[in-house]
Amino acid sequence: MLSSVKSLTKPLQRLFAVFISFGILFQVLTQPVFGLNDGQLLVIEAWNLVNEGYLAPKKFDEIQWKRLRQKALEKPINNSQQAYAAIEAMLLPLGDPYTRLLRPEDYEAMKKSNIGSEINGVGLQLGARKDDGEIVVISPLEGSPASDAGITSGTILKKVNGESPKNLGLEATAARLRGQTGSQVIVELQKPNNEIEEISLERRSVDLRPVRTKRIRNESHTLGYLRITQFSEGVPDQVKEALEELAGKDIEGLILDLRNNSGGLVSSGLAVANDFLNDKPIVETKKRNGINDPINSGIETLYDGPMVTLVNKGTASASEILAGALQDNQRSELIGTKTFGKGLIQSLTNLSDGSGLAVTVASYLTPSGRDIQNLGIEPNRFLEMPEPLNPGSDEDRWLQDAELLMQATLDKEAISEKNGQENQINQESDLTPKEI
Repeated sequence: MLSSVKSLTKPLQRLFAVFISFGILFQVLTQPVFGLNDGQLLVIEAWNLVNEGYLAPKKFDEIQWKRLRQKALEKPINNSQQAYAAIEAMLLPLGDPYTRLLRPEDYEAMKKSNIGSEINGVGLQLGARKDDGEIVVISPLEGSPASDAGITSGTILKKVNGESPKNLGLEATAARLRGQTGSQVIVELQKPNNEIEEISLERRSVDLRPVRTKRIRNESHTLGYLRITQFSEGVPDQVKEALEELAGKDIEGLILDLRNNSGGLVSSGLAVANDFLNDKPIVETKKRNGINDPINSGIETLYDGPMVTLVNKGTASASEILAGALQDNQRSELIGTKTFGKGLIQSLTNLSDGSGLAVTVASYLTPSGRDIQNLGIEPNRFLEMPEPLNPGSDEDRWLQDAELLMQATLDKEAISEKNGQENQINQESDLTPKEI
């Protein structure tokens, strides 16, 4: 009898031990909810935002996303810098350079650029290549030290003051390039032809004036020129004012210049598309739950006349949305070179300590269903290389090509209209009295 009691006791002991272990584990897992410090809470805040919104949740299983949060919280997090390092380590396995932490100073700089004021730096708009993580130039800002030095789209930043941008990441590289007016930064560049060059750039205040316009007159036509260098907050209103000003100058055709426009706020790009498209699809967005219905333009336009659009490999993101919509709806020919190919959309959220988190939440497709991520948009007409370095200047050969194309279009329309009027007159003169 005693042996049977003992044999029964052993399973009960094991079961009791399991309950005790589970209780300890439960206590360990639930206790931090009540005892986390600010840095640990920041890590959880960032993890939750990515978990709820990231475009490709299938990636979570592949990288053991929940385990990454646990690993981040296992390390000492006693200050902001340790919290930031933990978040960056947690995001790294996603392999998405655009889903990233923005430290408070970087977040403030990004907000200022989206408002469209001024920045102190060298004037480079940068992107990260997904396949190898290299930091590349999307475009130089017009009138910036980078533009004056002849740095072109597609150039790879190999070093900034001796540090590797690939190791630093996108935001830290941008931070190294910003600084006090008059200070110097040494950059090592790999040009599109693979030539390596080291140059020194002097930082200065760069005017982000994103909308520029002028009237172009020749012997036979009056054209409008509208250049948009980024889609910041106030751009839609500035474009509206520019188009109204040009309309008052009786322009017959418009040249829209999106060269070296690296994007910005998607909402601003959509608002500008409304100015040129009449109840047409602008873009489709693909989110984690599938493809949404296309976003359509309004029924009223600010400009519905003939137009041609200049693009290059510095045309990216929100400007590609606009270019793709104009091309797919046959509203405007695109001329120049293939665009950059950034088809991902990020949400930007202010974290509780003043830092920010950018999360890739959608990709976009042109109205005809083209996915341009890493592919870009091919123009209707390729223009002769090398590309002019000063868009909009008197020496801008591509702008001269756009003028010639616009003039030819207007002349063709005039001939067609004249022939139509003559045909109408002939038809009326052939009518017999009986037919009248």
